Amino acid sequence: MRLVFWNIRAGGGLRGAEIARQLHAWGADTVALCEFRGTPPSRELARALGTLGLAYQCTTADPARPSVNAILLASRWPLRRARLGCAPREPCRWLLARVLAPAPLTVGVMHVPNRVSGRKYPYLEAVLATARRAWPGPALFLGDTNSGRIDLDEQVPAFNRIEDAWMRGLDGAGWTDAFRHLRGSRRAYTWYSPNGRNGFRIDQAFLNEALRVRLRGFRYDWGRRDPARGPASDHAAMVLDFAR
Repeated sequence: MRLVFWNIRAGGGLRGAEIARQLHAWGADTVALCEFRGTPPSRELARALGTLGLAYQCTTADPARPSVNAILLASRWPLRRARLGCAPREPCRWLLARVLAPAPLTVGVMHVPNRVSGRKYPYLEAVLATARRAWPGPALFLGDTNSGRIDLDEQVPAFNRIEDAWMRGLDGAGWTDAFRHLRGSRRAYTWYSPNGRNGFRIDQAFLNEALRVRLRGFRYDWGRRDPARGPASDHAAMVLDFAR
């Protein structure tokens, strides 16, 4: 089973067809997108994914606020939406669902707010509280966390002790950073500051013990680059392979 997460930047816009082609090239069985929106370009992208076999879909996009960044989960298998009282209360930035694949798993997709919003730390605390509950089967949390480990995930200082402690806290709760599990202390960056061009690894996937044993591959992938416009998004995608 191949699962792809990607921050597609501002709903995809004119890049929607290119994004769909790239997801098809990656051979995704399940796709999680953040910065998906309720706008016509995002809706067209969802339709394109449906024609590629990812016909089971759920989204947090708000029809009353179509330009607000949200999440889309699309899969070859049925999805069963789930809601937990301890989970983040951001209505558009958290989605939890059961993927009813031959070997089912639960997926929590997150898009953590920036510090300036004032909502970041309550969101992180809610994710950690959700991770600490009892999980009966394979599960992962993944997304754009706007967080990382001090020094290890940054080219220049950016992350603080709260964000670093959150990453450590997930590990302490039994949720393994998939990249670190396979690559150790190797550096990789998934987003670059448009001003300083400094890199940061702010897109991560965390696996519980029941799913960690099924992990077969993980990579960050920027996709094909258009010679004129560059990559289809300002974030690298996460491509995860699991044994069925």
